[in-house]
Amino acid sequence: MSVRTARSLRHEYELYVEQEIENYKESIPRSAILAIGDEAAAKLASESQFTLTELLLVEEVDRIVAKRIRLPKYETWRKKRVRLLDEMRRPEHWGLQRGDALVRAVENAIAEKITAHVLVAGESAERSALYLAANGCDVTAIDSEEEMLERVMAAAVQAGLAERVHAFAADLPQFQPDHMLRAVVCSHSALENLTDRDRARVIEALQSATSDGGVHLVETIAAGSAAIEQLRSTYQGWAITVEPRGDEQVFLATKSRRAD
Repeated sequence: MSVRTARSLRHEYELYVEQEIENYKESIPRSAILAIGDEAAAKLASESQFTLTELLLVEEVDRIVAKRIRLPKYETWRKKRVRLLDEMRRPEHWGLQRGDALVRAVENAIAEKITAHVLVAGESAERSALYLAANGCDVTAIDSEEEMLERVMAAAVQAGLAERVHAFAADLPQFQPDHMLRAVVCSHSALENLTDRDRARVIEALQSATSDGGVHLVETIAAGSAAIEQLRSTYQGWAITVEPRGDEQVFLATKSRRAD
């Protein structure tokens, strides 16, 4: 796995300023935009050392808008953003607990600060995707319902995590991993709805695409369900644990590491 090169906070701030300015421009009538343009042109005309150009005019308009909507200076924004990033790395921020199987399953990749490619599918995709992305994982969220994926991406944009979350509108049998996966997080329903043949083919493909030491997590399995034993038989050779979560169970399988 490659070392993750994070986008700089300075660049993120520039994108934030650009987006806030564009949002403001889109929220006001054309007449108001033209008035700002006239104000910018008048200011530049009073500074005789400048030759008025379209680029200078656009930059001056943006400066006027930034001042009007009181955008914070970089240092003020940076301090607030760092606090938020620290908060979003906490599992509790996303309704998880530090002892949850998902949190433990990827803690080594998070601690090592490597780019962990993770696939999430099913009902818990939004919560799982955002927690993993906040901790540096590169996440692909897959679901046949585009509405669910739109919610995931909207939440990722809102949290400033959109670069690390990718949506794939399809059923699991249509997905072909293009990276080795560190983890697969899947609700039981996403597998249960498949035919036996498709389910076996999907699991085999995901197992092959998972790196040594990687994990598969199947959530929301009804307590006492025969699905646990079916999964055990499919994950022969993997280290398996089954954990209770209320009236449900979580199946966790860890791929054995090859001997050197």
